[in-house]
Amino acid sequence: MKEISDRQKEIIEAAGKILSNSGVSGLTTKKLAQEMGFSEAAIYRHFENKEAIIIELLGFLMADMDQRLAAAINENHTPESKFKAIFKSQFDFFSENPHFVVAVFSDGLLEASEKINQAILHLMQTKINYLMPVIMDGQQKGIFTQIITSEELVHIIIGSFRLQMFKWKIANFQFDLRRNGQNIIESLLTIIKP
Repeated sequence: MKEISDRQKEIIEAAGKILSNSGVSGLTTKKLAQEMGFSEAAIYRHFENKEAIIIELLGFLMADMDQRLAAAINENHTPESKFKAIFKSQFDFFSENPHFVVAVFSDGLLEASEKINQAILHLMQTKINYLMPVIMDGQQKGIFTQIITSEELVHIIIGSFRLQMFKWKIANFQFDLRRNGQNIIESLLTIIKP
C-alpha cells in the first residue's frame, strides 16, 4: 500500500466518523468538508471521489491491522497466547479509534462498488490470514478442538468478534470494549478448547 499523507489520514478519519454515524449515504464531500473545516475542492486535491476515500480508509485499516497482528503474533509463542494477542490488538485499536468500527460491519459499503467490495474482502482476508494458522497450530497441538474444521472455527470466532463490535456500536460506544472483549476472548477459548 502506498504511503498516505497526514492530510489524507485526517480525511479518512473524518470519513470514518461520518460513515459510523450516517452510513455510506451520509458520506458526502460537502459533509466531509464541513467536518474537516475546509472546502470541497481541498478534498478533491487529495482524493478523486468518495469511492477513493472509502478504498483508502479500508486500505489504511488493512495495513494497520497487518502491522499490529504481525507484531502480536511475533511477541507470543503458544497458539492460545497468539489467539489472545490478535483479539486484544483489535479491541485495543477500536477502543482508541471507534470511528473506524464501520469497517467491521461494512454497513452499506458492500453495495457501494466492486472496488470497495474487493477492499473489504482484502481487509477480512488479512485477519483470517493471521487467525487461521493460529487455529490450525492449536488444533495440531491438541490445544483447540478438532471436532470441527479450522475454517468453521475461524467463522465462529470472527462472527463473535463482529457481534461484540455491533453491540458496542449500537450502545453508542458506551461500554468498556476492552473489558467486554476480554470476556469474549475467554469465552471463545472455553468453547474451542477440547
